[in-house]
Formats: sequence, structure tokens, C-alpha cells
Amino acid sequence: MLSERRHIGWHVLLLLICLCVIVPVLFMISNSFKTLQESYHSILQLIPSHPTLSNYRTLDKQINILRMVGNTFLMATLVTLGKVLTGLLSAYGFLNFHFKGKRVVYFLFVATIFVPFTTVMIPNYLVISKMNLLNNVLGVALPQMCDATGIMLFLKAMERVPKSLTESAKVDGIPDRRIFCNIIVPLLKPNIISVGAIFFINSWNEYVWPTLILKDKSSFTLPLALQNYISSEGGTNFPLAMALAVIMIVPPLLIYIVFQRYILSSISNSGLK
Repeated sequence: MLSERRHIGWHVLLLLICLCVIVPVLFMISNSFKTLQESYHSILQLIPSHPTLSNYRTLDKQINILRMVGNTFLMATLVTLGKVLTGLLSAYGFLNFHFKGKRVVYFLFVATIFVPFTTVMIPNYLVISKMNLLNNVLGVALPQMCDATGIMLFLKAMERVPKSLTESAKVDGIPDRRIFCNIIVPLLKPNIISVGAIFFINSWNEYVWPTLILKDKSSFTLPLALQNYISSEGGTNFPLAMALAVIMIVPPLLIYIVFQRYILSSISNSGLK
């Protein structure tokens, strides 16, 4: 009886947590279909009295949505590819190559996780400015294309690969390049996709760093466009802001749906020795 009550209590707690996650999303979607007047009078009402697509039409007229989606997608893709590639290559090197000071170098890489990005923003900005990459998506992506978190995660994943596979390949005279491409990368496919999805979503939502680099509206990403509708400079228009927020969540959501089985496989395998 006591065990059943505990199970019920845990289920109630999990249900409350789910509601805390779902209700804001429903609030966002609901208000994106309301007029400005209705949103102020019934902002907490989840079902609009008179649903309308006018907010999406207004966004299409006021800003170049497709261009901003393209800018955001390009920036997030460049950052993700950079982090995944540097993470895989660095992890393979730390695991299989032996050189003096390897532990010190690895420790220094991991230590960068604890360095706040705000402390390196100004030096990065000066470098990007000298490279004439201001108002350029590449200027946003370049300083973020290497991440110690990816190195650490991929290293832990590679440690679970049986050493007999790589050792037998080396005995047969197969070079490290082919071992990496034909053995390691295919075995780590779920890990690569799951870590890549996390990197992509984080980059997709990036706001502070693009604010410093991108000043021209033609180079804006979606988070910068969203700020125009919830700031004191551009006024507060909740329906338009919610409509833009709905557009923002669609690509990351599609990525999760498409690669869901790989992400879940990576999570389930992370507990296996």
C-alpha cells in the first residue's frame, strides 16, 4: 500500500513537471493566433476566441522571414559541424596518440568549459573585426566552432569502443585516417547525432554573441528579430512575438523528430559498459 502511494506521488510530480513544460508552449502557440487586443484582454486563455493568421502575414510583410531562417540555419549548421568535427578528431587523438604533456593539454581543453563566454567576447569581437567579418554569419560561427564539451563527450564514447577493433586494424596496416572514418565514426553515429542536435539547438537559440556581430537587419538571425517585438525600442507586440517564437521552434523540433531514435539510442547506450 505504501509502495503504491509512493508511485502515485511520483506520477503526480512528473505530471506537474510535464505541465510546467507544456503550458508555456501552448501559451505561445495560442497567443500567436490572437489579435493584439484579444491577447491583452485574455492573454492566459489557451483557446483563442477568434483565431487568425494575421500575425504570420504581418511578420511576412515586416521582415524577411525566409532570409532570417536561412541565416540562423547557416550559422547553427556551421557551428555544429565545426564542433562535431573538432570534437571527434581531438577525442581520437587524445585516445590513440601518445605525446608528452597529453594530460596537461586535455586538462586545459576541459578547463575552458568553466571560462565564462563573457570574458572572451571582447577579444573575439576585436579578432572578428580585424578579419572584416562583422555583419557576417561566418563571424558569428567562427569563434564557436570548437568546444571542449564535444571533445569530452566523444572521448567517453570512444572509450566504449572495443580496442580489439582498432588494434587489429593497425596490425593489418590500416592507417588512422581509415580507422577513424570506417570504424570509429560509424560506431559513434548515435552519439554524433545526439551531440550534434544539442549543439545545433544551442546555436539556433544564440542571442548575445550575434547581437555584437550582426548589426545589419539583412544578416539578422531569428532571436535578434524576436527581440524587436519584445523590447522597449520596438515596442511590445505579444502576438507577433509569439508567432515568431512558433516559427523559431519548428526546425529544432523537426530535427528531434527525425533523429529521435538515434538520440534515444545514445542516451540508452550511455549507461552501458
